[in-house]
Amino acid sequence: MTLTDIRDQFPILQQEVNGHPLVYLDSAATSQKPRVVIEAIKRYYELDNANVHRGVHTLGTRATDAYEGARDKVQKFIGAAHREEIVFTRGTTTGINLVATSYARSVLKEGDEIVITPMEHHSNLIPWQQAALATGAVLKYIPLQEDGSILLADVEKTITERTRMVAVTYVSNVLGVVNPVKEIAEIAHRNGAKILIDGAQSTPHMKVNVQEIDCDFYAFSGHKMCAPTGSGALYGKRELLNKMEPIEFGGEMIDFVELQSSSWKEAPYRFEGGTPNIAGAVGLGAAIDFLSEIGMDAIDKHDRRLAAYAMEQMSAVEGITIYGPSRNRTGLVTFNLDEVHAHDVATVIDNEGIAIRAGHHCCQPLMRWLKASATARASFYLYNTEADIDRFVQSLRNTVRFFQSIE
Repeated sequence: MTLTDIRDQFPILQQEVNGHPLVYLDSAATSQKPRVVIEAIKRYYELDNANVHRGVHTLGTRATDAYEGARDKVQKFIGAAHREEIVFTRGTTTGINLVATSYARSVLKEGDEIVITPMEHHSNLIPWQQAALATGAVLKYIPLQEDGSILLADVEKTITERTRMVAVTYVSNVLGVVNPVKEIAEIAHRNGAKILIDGAQSTPHMKVNVQEIDCDFYAFSGHKMCAPTGSGALYGKRELLNKMEPIEFGGEMIDFVELQSSSWKEAPYRFEGGTPNIAGAVGLGAAIDFLSEIGMDAIDKHDRRLAAYAMEQMSAVEGITIYGPSRNRTGLVTFNLDEVHAHDVATVIDNEGIAIRAGHHCCQPLMRWLKASATARASFYLYNTEADIDRFVQSLRNTVRFFQSIE
């Protein structure tokens, strides 16, 4: 399958919104789902629906094979060494909270350091705030440059021998910047710290290999990469996961249960108590097959090309401010128009069938650093084209003229 064939694979894009063909530019919030993913979920519920691991009947076996087969696909997709290093979660948020609660709180003590950046999504900031409050650890921030990027020299200064945990986003959901996570991991390990990578915005757009990065933990969401909502995974090095205590208790995650005590299975099952989101895992596996057939390198090039094209075209719009670096960024552009609130921008262009995001994007500290209460964001994916961007930019020009006319 080539990128030119992609749009037809997404049923939701074949519609009009407010009398105009839909242009969907909000994939950083959630991506649309291709027909093969929708059909995989439908097929599971129509033919294979049963609980996993527990049953010996045919449907139970088929459901288990589909669920565990999806784990194998995730392992291969992100380059993990062992399938047992893949824990299915509801998404990035759940994975980060698991690490911050189970691992970090067990190793942190008063005066230890947790290092993050001001560009983090709340999901990779609040769990570390809570871990610091619970343990007496100190939360430190790698400073940002004027364009929102970070320098390795500042990483070297911020991470010290007292640092026990580093948590950084691979790609900012506001700035689009791609952080040097492999180099940050090396600095963290040299100082005796562990590192978690927030892969929510990177995994859908570029080839990821957790062994090459040498991260200790990596979390991502399925719904941003063509899979269902409520699906995702946490990668953790096997020796670390098996030292961690589960934070949810119930069926399937146990080894033995006595009247007064219990013991846990090895990872990943100790973290997957209860009936899992089986259909979500099936859909995630189907999405990985879909993306792999296209090729992550091709998707990466496509998204970067669209972002560069969008920035070039948007720069000519009167009164626009574009945030983030001009280079080494992926497929999103965050911006504001002079004297027009971001919510008003999004509302006006929605009338022309164009969907973008507006708000603080779950990054309030970063918004304050940008000196903006809110921003608008257009984010691109494999189903977008230059024609989508041309319509979007023309709509921005129409928006500027509209607000000028009512002043």
